[in-house]
Amino acid sequence: MGTARAQQLTRAATEVPLQPASLDIWDKKYRLKTKQGEPVDATVDDTWSRVARALADVETTPELREKWHERFLWALRHGAIPAGRITSNAGAREHKPATSTINCTVSGTITDSMDDILEKVHEAGLTLKAGCGIGYEFSTLRPRNAYVSGAGAYTSGPLSFMDIYDKMCFTVSSAGGRRGAQMGTFDVSHPDVKEFIRAKREDGRLRQFNLSLLITDGFMQAVETDADWPLVFPVHVKEKDEVDLGDSSQVVWREWPSHDNYLVRDDGLVACKIYGHIRARHLWDMIMVSTYDYAEPGFILIDRVNEMNNNWWCEHIRATNPCGEQPLPPYGSCLLGSVNLTRFVRDPFGPKAHFDMDEYKEVVRVFTRMLDNVVEVNGLPLAKQRDEIMNKRRHGMGFLGLGSTLAMLKLRYGSPEAIAFTEDVSREMALAGWEVALDLAREKGPAPILMQDFTVTGDMLRKRPEMARDGYKAGDRIPGRVLHAKYSRYMQRVAEAAPGLVDKLAETGARFTHHTSIAPTGTISLSLANNASNGIEPSFAHSYSRNVIRPGKKTKEKVEVMSYELLAYRALINAEARPGSDEPNEKLPDYFVAADDISPVQHVDIQAAAQKWVDSSISKTANVPTDYPYEDFKDIYFHAYKAGLKGCTTFRFNPAAFQGVLVKDADLANTTYRFELEDGSVVEVKGNEEVEYDGETHTAANLFDALKEGYYGKF
Repeated sequence: MGTARAQQLTRAATEVPLQPASLDIWDKKYRLKTKQGEPVDATVDDTWSRVARALADVETTPELREKWHERFLWALRHGAIPAGRITSNAGAREHKPATSTINCTVSGTITDSMDDILEKVHEAGLTLKAGCGIGYEFSTLRPRNAYVSGAGAYTSGPLSFMDIYDKMCFTVSSAGGRRGAQMGTFDVSHPDVKEFIRAKREDGRLRQFNLSLLITDGFMQAVETDADWPLVFPVHVKEKDEVDLGDSSQVVWREWPSHDNYLVRDDGLVACKIYGHIRARHLWDMIMVSTYDYAEPGFILIDRVNEMNNNWWCEHIRATNPCGEQPLPPYGSCLLGSVNLTRFVRDPFGPKAHFDMDEYKEVVRVFTRMLDNVVEVNGLPLAKQRDEIMNKRRHGMGFLGLGSTLAMLKLRYGSPEAIAFTEDVSREMALAGWEVALDLAREKGPAPILMQDFTVTGDMLRKRPEMARDGYKAGDRIPGRVLHAKYSRYMQRVAEAAPGLVDKLAETGARFTHHTSIAPTGTISLSLANNASNGIEPSFAHSYSRNVIRPGKKTKEKVEVMSYELLAYRALINAEARPGSDEPNEKLPDYFVAADDISPVQHVDIQAAAQKWVDSSISKTANVPTDYPYEDFKDIYFHAYKAGLKGCTTFRFNPAAFQGVLVKDADLANTTYRFELEDGSVVEVKGNEEVEYDGETHTAANLFDALKEGYYGKF
């Protein structure tokens, strides 16, 4: 193939017109409009120009502002896509002054008192009102039926208080027109863990939450050895005479997010009373059955999260943002952005198909500065949130379109070649980002926390024994930049690839403490990337439906979409190509795979390849078919643990429980929904059929979900 033909293919691949669903989502979610609904952004390029201008205006001189406006706009036109809150709200203060550019936050630690529980509800309401998602840990609350001495009564337990947060979120998001997003995490050793696992089996309960268990290494080892697992909660100082702290049958010593009013050893561990025991494998099976049937709770390997945290010495992480890609400390927040990998494929589907790594790295470099500037215009509603982000300046750059890109490169998702490519783009993003972290630190100054000196503690020496070998002892002083660059497990890995760079970061400090994170990118992939595959995922399918919330509509609306790689293949190779067809003139190549074609092990292996170079975490869902065997399914989570992941989530279509955001017409056609009418008669309808109800047309599946879950007519 000649050079001219290759260039023609390259141009065409990047100019596939946005499909109607993509334009519609941009118009509804990201296009700036006046309060009267008149568009301010006439085109998508106007949206990019607005964002570039707002973030370049952070620079200190007119010359720098003009230079970086041009460079930021170039990056946005070449694959850089800021997360939804940035794209929607940057440069929009005149029209919506009370909104934030930050997607991810975590609540302050909810301490075990009624005052603090309700105070955190108030703070969460303000956070959700600003457009941010928020995560909380609820296992800091004492178990159900524990005695509360101040009230002279027995507590109703953490789950009852979660219901309050759930109702608050629904109310705030309904008023603001954007669905609120919350994550609730819960320790696997809490006495109420079984209630947490079963919570969503009740129709309509906790539907404003994603739920995840905090899984410890100790629990995984207990499952492997079929041991008993203690269910525990900290001993209050008022209860110290009720237990024998030296009796291991009464008390165990654990990491705990709060030390106030608890008994703490010199090494930082907290005394926890044993409330009872459960066979670890029995609890494991409960978790797996719930995940198989209901896709929740998710699985956060919290010891791995804290072990690999760049801020390991000053943070104890117990919660994540709603989608799990950002484990954050109390009041932590993080901005997000993704690079669209499809924009760097040259000669897509052709004999010389390849990835332009040089241009990709340049976009990453420019985008890193752009995201760093977002910190200055964060718009967070709480002073503690603002202090946290200004002190650490963490952000989470990732990529989207991996599945689409692999198809364009003629690689099958999950293959050894695809795994190697995933590690390559993840590593190059990381190295380019930390190079810019050093340059920006020299130009603008490092993250303030890295310029502070810290006192070496017994807790630090327990977590990093090599510090003692290097001569540090309790009471010594050490700069944050050294703790970050030299003793962070992640930065030690970066040092294997770029030792000189990390030495300089230890000397100078980095501009930010965290750089990478792979988000689910659902709506920005669908809209601004023309339905390139979400985040690190393969395409869900190549022709399917997406359920979207429409203001004023009583149920979700089913929108038909096609994958980006299918659109590109039709535009460049074969206009007649059709998913699922075996006709020679319509058949797609074998590398056109979708989520259900990928084995769970392959899903995990792709995630592990990226996680090696991602300093925060990755939002990834291993989709499995409805008829996937349970015995094979539950092995996924052990494979994730052994592969070094920080978390794992699966999804199996189960119409008895819910249908999800993304649905295939074949699944709906194979599902029958039963509706009981007022006269007692029953109507049976296929899930993909349309029905008239209450003056509107709905798909049977969406109507059934809305009525069952209690959100009908409440959007």
